[in-house]
Amino acid sequence: MATQEQFAELASQLRAIPVVARELSRACPPQCPPASLGVLSVISRHGELRMSRLAELLEVDMSVTSRHVAHLAERGWIDRLPDPHDKRSRLLRLTPGGADMLRAAQDGVAEALAHHLRDWPDEDVTEFSRLLDRLRRDFAADCRPRTHSTT
Repeated sequence: MATQEQFAELASQLRAIPVVARELSRACPPQCPPASLGVLSVISRHGELRMSRLAELLEVDMSVTSRHVAHLAERGWIDRLPDPHDKRSRLLRLTPGGADMLRAAQDGVAEALAHHLRDWPDEDVTEFSRLLDRLRRDFAADCRPRTHSTT
């Protein structure tokens, strides 16, 4: 197991991530902030889905999800269609314009990463991506709401 000093150094390095995220957000089209990009990405990856499922996947409150969906629908990037199985619900679907915006934003972010990491060997980029995914998964498992016994 790593030492306390190693974990302290890791924590120090992790504090730089918001700076990196801000720089990458500048690579997105101005009309597509990072939060919008995240929602478009989830809908693209999962296909048609209900708002409740989107909120679950984003791990945010329904009110936050609702604001994001309204923003994206106003811009014509998603459609809200009646759910054929439950007329009270809506299915969210990416529009061609939304797919174009998602692609443009992802391309901008990829170009920014390519620029900043141009001196990194391919293996380092692949390994860093793998390790970040592992870190995300490990934290996601620990951050799930816990049920408390009332006995």
